[in-house]
Order: sequence, then structure tokens, then C-alpha cells
Amino acid sequence: MNILAINFGGIGDEIFFLPTLISIKKEFPNAKITLALEPRSKSVKDLTDVIDDLFLIDVKGKNKYTELLKLVFLARKNHFDMVISSGGNKLISILLTLTGIKKRYGYNTGKLSKLLLTEAVSLNKNQYACAMYHDLITPITDHKTELPEINVPAQEKIPNSVLIHPGVSKMSVQKGMIKTISAEIWAETVDLLLEKGKHVILAGGPDDNEVIETIRNKTKNKNFEDFYGKTKSLKDLAVLIGKAEQFICSDSAPLHVAVAMKTKTYVIFGPTDDKKLIPQSDIVTPIKAKDNCPIKPCLWEHRQTTCENLECLKITPKDIVNLIK
Repeated sequence: MNILAINFGGIGDEIFFLPTLISIKKEFPNAKITLALEPRSKSVKDLTDVIDDLFLIDVKGKNKYTELLKLVFLARKNHFDMVISSGGNKLISILLTLTGIKKRYGYNTGKLSKLLLTEAVSLNKNQYACAMYHDLITPITDHKTELPEINVPAQEKIPNSVLIHPGVSKMSVQKGMIKTISAEIWAETVDLLLEKGKHVILAGGPDDNEVIETIRNKTKNKNFEDFYGKTKSLKDLAVLIGKAEQFICSDSAPLHVAVAMKTKTYVIFGPTDDKKLIPQSDIVTPIKAKDNCPIKPCLWEHRQTTCENLECLKITPKDIVNLIK
């Protein structure tokens, strides 16, 4: 069985998609699985052995339609038996048909999808994202993988440790999607945790240089372990998250890595819907402001950028530290 899966989005979206791929592999143990995704998310392959190959399709670049034609060409060239695609765009069913692949699975986006797909699956966005993606393969398998699983073994915990990863993707900030507290609030949180005798570890990704530098400058107590720049890959970050007893982060990809590592995690949530982004589990605790915004959560539900007031992100360091066991 030669299977093509298509899932465009950030690295968090690809981690959400892993349970779907894992269940496919359980149903077809000898299958070759190729994942078509955006170049920015290719590091997901480092976390799993269920993906055999990648097609890097830059659908967010200037040459979107050229890239989609490249995908059609690659799909035809590789003679796939089955294709599974996420996304709610009504044109996806046409794209899948152009690949020439006989068995085509995607979401029900109307009459065209029912006509062109082997099966058009109902799209239920009001659930945990892993479950939403997993619905795509209900016509194919009875296997059910609830949470992301990655190829990083359980780690020996650093006693009394709290790992902080404050950053979010630069792309989201550039698009006006503010999803976390300020660097100054993070710095105060570090100080409070150190006051409580915690072993604080600070980490971040390539996009986080500015926020990390501000935290370094604003903290009164410098007795934290500065791990910024020492995690060279997503897998390195997964190992570090696995070593922490507790993890504090923003609504970003490291959250989903922490879920896979089963590390107790606390997540800053403002304009986004925590019910769709974290599992119903004791593993993850959302940290939310006590605001009275009538349309919260608004990001993606009611608007594509956050508002100027950001009442939903007025979270104090004490709010955060009081939740830490």
C-alpha cells in the first residue's frame, strides 16, 4: 500500500496529525506513507518513524498554484493507492481528483466533495484537533490513536524543575495573532519561581531571541539555567521537555510536544480555544485571564487577528505561579 497524506499548516498542525498517521500505519503495517506539508514544518519527520517520505509544498509562498501543480505531478509520478487530505477548502476534492489516485478521502465540503471523493467525512471543528483530523480515517480503520506519539523515550526527571518556553512562531506575530504574555511578565514569573525554590530552565526556538534577551535583562535573579540555543532540533526540545517535572509555555508547537512526552504542562491561553488545542487530560492545565470578553475565544472563530485591548492576556506572574504544584 502506497499512501499519500496531505496536511498543510505549522509544526503544531503536523503534530496534531500524527495520531491519524499512526492509526493508518496500524491498519497497514507495511504501507509506505508520504506526507505533503509546508517546508516550515518538515522537522516533524524527526519525531516519528511512521512517515517514510515528505513532499515539501510551499502553499503560503508567492507561487501557491505552481506548488499545487508540483504536488499533482509528484502524486501521479509516485502511483499512490490512497490519498487522505485535511483542510476545509471546497477545491481540495478537485486537487485530489487531479492526482489520479483511486481512493480519495477528505472532508465533506459540499456536493463536489461527495461526487469526487471516495468518502467525504463530516468536518467537526468543535473538538480536540487530533480527533478532528482522525475523523478523516474512520472509513478506513477502526484503530483509534488519541494523542500524539513521538519517538523520544521517557527521560529521567530533573528534581523540582520547571521548564519555561515563552515563544510563539514569528509568523503568527507578523500576522497580528498575539497569543501570549509579554516578555516582562515572563521575567517576573521566572523570579517568582526562583523565590519558591524551583529549578528554573529557560528555553526557546530560533524565533525567540528577542523575548529571551528581554527575560535575561529583566530578571532580578539570574540563578536560572539558560538553555536557549542549546536545543538544535525539535527532537532536542522534546528530550528537554521530557526531563522537566513541569513545563510552562504559550499556545504554540512545544505544547503539543509536551503532550506527546506526557510532561505536566501549563499553557497561556488568550484569544484561542483551549478546548480545541489541548486534550481532556490532567496532563495539561490552561492558564486564562479572568476577563469578561463576550466573544472569547475570538481568534479564528470571529477574527483572523487579535484585538488591541488583549484583555484575555492580562495574566499576572502570580496567576501562573499559583498554579504550579
